[in-house]
Amino acid sequence: MGVVNVTPDSFSDGGVHLQPSAAVAAGWGAVDEGAAIVDVGGESTRPGSSGVSAEEELRRVVPVLEGLHCAPVSIDTAKAEVARRALELGAELVNDVTALRGDPRLAEVVAESGAYLCLMHMQGEPRTMQVDPAYDDVASEVTAFLEDRLVFAVAEGVSEDRICLDPGIGFGKTVAHNFELVRRLDVLTSLGRPVVIGFSRKSSLGRILGDSRATTGPLSASIAAAVAAYERGATIIRAHDVREHVEALTVAAALAGA
Repeated sequence: MGVVNVTPDSFSDGGVHLQPSAAVAAGWGAVDEGAAIVDVGGESTRPGSSGVSAEEELRRVVPVLEGLHCAPVSIDTAKAEVARRALELGAELVNDVTALRGDPRLAEVVAESGAYLCLMHMQGEPRTMQVDPAYDDVASEVTAFLEDRLVFAVAEGVSEDRICLDPGIGFGKTVAHNFELVRRLDVLTSLGRPVVIGFSRKSSLGRILGDSRATTGPLSASIAAAVAAYERGATIIRAHDVREHVEALTVAAALAGA
C-alpha cells in the first residue's frame, strides 16, 4: 500500500503532495513501483494534529482521485461524506483510523458500496493520543478492540471477507508498544482477517536507533520493520517508499519459499 498524503502537515511528507498534480504523479509512480493499492488521504492524523472539515478534505482529495481514475485506490478518511465521494470516483477500500467510531454514517456507506474496509486501533484521538499511552497487555488489548469493531462492522452490513485490521502503529502507543505489537502479531492474526502494518518512517524507528527526539525513522529501519511484520503474518504493508519495500518483501518471500 503506497502512501499519498494530500496534506500540509503529515508527519513525514506534509506538503510534498499538496498540489493535485504532484499527488497524482506520486500515485501513479507508486503503482509503477509495484504498489497493489494507493492510499490517498486529505487529513493528517499525526500526533497533535487538528482535524479539517469534510469540505476541505474533499477539496484536497477529489482532484487526486480523478487523476488516479482506474488506479487501485483506497481513501484514508473517517468521514462518510468523503468516503462516499471517493467510492463514486473509484476507490476500492476505506481506511478508517477511527474504526467506525468517528462518523456513525460511515458503516452504512461502506456496506452499501460493497467496498473493502480497514479498521484501525487508536487510543484516544490524534490531538492527544501520544499523551502517556498505557496498556496492561498491548497486543491483547488492541486485538480485543479490533475484534469488537469487526463484529460491529459485520452487524452494520459490511461483509467480513472485505475487512482488514490495523493495530495502529504510533497511534496512542509508546516505542515499546509498537515493537511489541509486531513481535506478537500472531495475537492479532488469530482473528483470521488480513492485517495491515504501517511502520514506515514512524518516529519509533528513529528513537530505537538512538535519537530520543526523532520525529521520523530512516528507510533502512522501515524496511526492517516491514520484513519482520511480513514474516509474522502481516498481509498489507503501508509504505512511503514503495520500490524499496517491494524489493525487500520480494526477497523475503523468496527466502520463505513463497
